[in-house]
Formats: sequence, C-alpha cells, structure tokens
Amino acid sequence: MKKLENKTVLITGGLCDIGIACAIAAAKEGANVAVADIRSDNMDCTMEEIKNENSKAIFLECDISEMDELEATVQKVVSTFGTLDIAFNNAFICGELSDVNDLTVQAWLKLIGINLNGVFNCMKTELAQMAKQGNGVIVNTSSILGKIGFNTSSHYIAAMNGVIGLTRAAALDYDGEGIRINALCPGYIETPLPMSNGIDNNPNMKQFHVPNYPMQRLGNSEDIASGFLFLACNDSSFMTGSMLEIDGDYITM
Repeated sequence: MKKLENKTVLITGGLCDIGIACAIAAAKEGANVAVADIRSDNMDCTMEEIKNENSKAIFLECDISEMDELEATVQKVVSTFGTLDIAFNNAFICGELSDVNDLTVQAWLKLIGINLNGVFNCMKTELAQMAKQGNGVIVNTSSILGKIGFNTSSHYIAAMNGVIGLTRAAALDYDGEGIRINALCPGYIETPLPMSNGIDNNPNMKQFHVPNYPMQRLGNSEDIASGFLFLACNDSSFMTGSMLEIDGDYITM
C-alpha cells in the first residue's frame, strides 16, 4: 500500500524546485496532486513529470495573497477529487538583503505579506474544508532561520518565526479534531530559489555556507520532499505542532 494512496494533496508554490519535488514524491505514493502557483512558467513540463507518476493531477494558477483565489482553488480541488486531505503551504519569496534601517517599508510588507500572511490565508481556507471533513494534514514551510538570527534578513527571519508560531498555535486549535499541523524547517537548499538569498548565483556564498554544515554539503529538494512525505502520511500520526528541521545539523553548530 502506498503511503498517500487516494489522498488529495494541494501544494502552493508548486512550481518551485521544492514544490515540484514534493508533488512528484506525493504522486509516486499514490496521491491526487493539485499544484498551485502564481505563475504558470514550465507548467506543462512539470505536470507531465507528475502525471508520469499519477495521472490524477491538475494545475491551478493562484495568488496566495488573494483570499478569493485561494477559496476558488480549494473549491476546485474538492470538486475535482472530492476531498482536501493534505496541504503543503510552500509559496514564499526570499526578498532583498538589507539592514533594518535600510530596509524599505514596501520590501518589509511584500515579504511578510507572502511568507507569513500568505500562510495564514492558505491555512484559513484549507482548515475550513478540513473542519467539514473532520480530518486533514497541513505542512507549512518555515526555515531554520525561523529559529536563529541572521544579519541583513530581518523581514525573512520575522516571517519564518511567525510561521513557526502560527503552526504551533493552530495545531493546538485543532487538537482532537482529526487535523494535524506541522512545519518543515529546511537549511540552505540548492535550488534556483534557495532558502537563503541568491546562494546558487553566488559561488562565494556557497563556499561560505558549506563549511558550516557538519555533513559538508547543502540540502536538495529531494531531502525536503522526504520530510514532507513523513509529515503528510501516517508515519507521523502522533506529531502535531512540530517543527521538522532538515538542515544537516547546521542549527547546532
């Protein structure tokens, strides 16, 4: 029996590398997959990869800052597949590097609006459906930077701290209602849109970070997909309000 057989998974930020890896992993485990993203670039290629694992997959264009778009997305998922069993709230931006004094109000509001308010918007919409069903799993994307400080990234740090707090509080709200809510806290991941700012486009940044990892490498999208599957399936049935660190032991250095 596959771990997510006949379950329906919604992934926001589904066209970024981490979202794609998680969508493919979910499809391999038998899930119906709804990929949502604000953009549709490379959508056809991505959906073909997913459908190679499970033909029951759809793409939905959605801006998580717009509640009406999120509500329409959830409605479409339910009308297509019947339920919303698992939601992976993975849409985020990295933002510009800046000291607090030099950070513009616009840059602060933009990042908080997507990385924190966007997660709230997603959860509010998803939980309305899951509460009707009496079951569901939510996995939020935070970061190890939600647990430590890092210079020139105050808005990103604040948002990731906020996602951790939101996850813990919401998990308590829904204890006993058949709904589990956890978060992933990745370390630095090698993708075109990394959890840090521009690490793949700046070899000096990569050389700076790798020695800080006891494992002597950065993470990859498949590492995060493995963590997502664990939190999404019954292997983690006694976990809620938890933060799963996938960071190569970076945070303890």
